[in-house]
Amino acid sequence: MDPKYLGQHSALPADPQTAELDYVPNPRSSPYLVRFTAPEFTSLCPVTGQPDFAHLVIDYVPAATIVESKSLKLFLGSFRNHAAFHEDCTVGIAERLVAEMQPVWLRIGGYWYPRGGIPIDVFWQSGVAPAGVWVPDQGVPGYRGRG
Repeated sequence: MDPKYLGQHSALPADPQTAELDYVPNPRSSPYLVRFTAPEFTSLCPVTGQPDFAHLVIDYVPAATIVESKSLKLFLGSFRNHAAFHEDCTVGIAERLVAEMQPVWLRIGGYWYPRGGIPIDVFWQSGVAPAGVWVPDQGVPGYRGRG
C-alpha cells in the first residue's frame, strides 16, 4: 500500500471517475473517529454549468485502512469541473469511500450554498454509529443568509 500521491507533485485529476484514492493501514486497533472538513468544495450544475459550492464534513470510523488525506483532497478537487446535482456529489463521495475503504462507519454532511435562493443540505451515513465512539456534531450551522 504505497501511497501514489504522498510526497509527490500531483496534478488535479480530470474527473472523479479517474481520480485514485490511496489507503494505508490503520495504525490503531481501538475504535476512533476521523473527520475531514472541506469548506470550499466546488462542482458544476449539470443543467446550467454554473459553479456550486459546499462545505463538506466527512466522518468515519476506520476498519483495516484509512484514506490518505492528499489523495482525498485531489479526489474532492476533481469535482471542480464535474457536472452533477448536489445529492449525486455528496452521496457519491460517501459511497465510493465506503466501497473502497470499507470503514466501520461513515457519514457525510454536504452543506450547499444557495443558488436560486435555496440552500440544499445533503446527509448520508452507512448505518448506526458504533457504540463507544464519540461522534460530535458536524458544527456547520444551517444557512441564514445575511440575518
